[in-house]
Amino acid sequence: MNDGNTVVRRSTWAWRLAASLATTALVLSGCGSGDDGKAAGPKPSAPSKSAAASTSGSASAATSGAPSAAASASSSDGDASPLTPFQADPAKVPRTKSRAEALAAAVTLKPQAWGADFRAQQPAVSTPRTVAVLDEQCRWERRGLSRGVLASLSRYSEIPAADGKGELKVSAAVTVHTSVRDADERLASTLEEPLRCRQQQVRTDERIAKLISAATPYGQGNNTYSDDQVVEIGKYLTGSGEQTYYWYVTRLGTVTLAVSVKGAKGYTDNELATYASHANVTMLNSVEFELGGKS
Repeated sequence: MNDGNTVVRRSTWAWRLAASLATTALVLSGCGSGDDGKAAGPKPSAPSKSAAASTSGSASAATSGAPSAAASASSSDGDASPLTPFQADPAKVPRTKSRAEALAAAVTLKPQAWGADFRAQQPAVSTPRTVAVLDEQCRWERRGLSRGVLASLSRYSEIPAADGKGELKVSAAVTVHTSVRDADERLASTLEEPLRCRQQQVRTDERIAKLISAATPYGQGNNTYSDDQVVEIGKYLTGSGEQTYYWYVTRLGTVTLAVSVKGAKGYTDNELATYASHANVTMLNSVEFELGGKS
């Protein structure tokens, strides 16, 4: 049951989350120009080359064998320390695939949660018991659950083209890991993917390019709401069109949340960032509610 202090805290970090995302997006956009929506469609052909850049934060430490501060502070899935903003009830942290699947299904945004104008894409959800993977040819595809992953679910939504505006596509994904370290390593690999793949194939007719990423661990910037967060910004390419692309990946304990927004004609960058921050706030609230911990 939520008390008044919890409500006040959530409204405060919701504002800080929106501000943090907006600030990070602005900084990255000034530097230049992956989502589970990246792996929604059939396996595409190999992409061409394009320029890219990446700014590494604390999450990258995991790839060299050193976990982030939040991961180091949590020795078990339900434990927390002053370096993490949320303490889950250990009894509610998923330990089995069935419980992890239930959590992912409860948290992953459905179309109506994005807003009244959204509807389900086709396909509307990811293939059961698969996870999005950026393969060796820089193509996004879904594969069987990897080591360290209990469950992963993506839902794909859109606003149809109308009134002079293009088709706006978004995705929301939740991945439940077996441990904090596994979840932390996922963010580390996300941060470094633009270095490995300068251009990434999403579907047969969709690509993302000119990617740049940055990490904001808990306690830095305005991040008082998650253990770690990676923001990736670039360009969404379809045919000859080019639009802004946002991908936000956020970790709270053993759960990672991913939100992608693929821009379209008639939508401003501020509108796209607002959709993304709203999705993050909603899913973070859901994780805290489902895991029933103290914060």
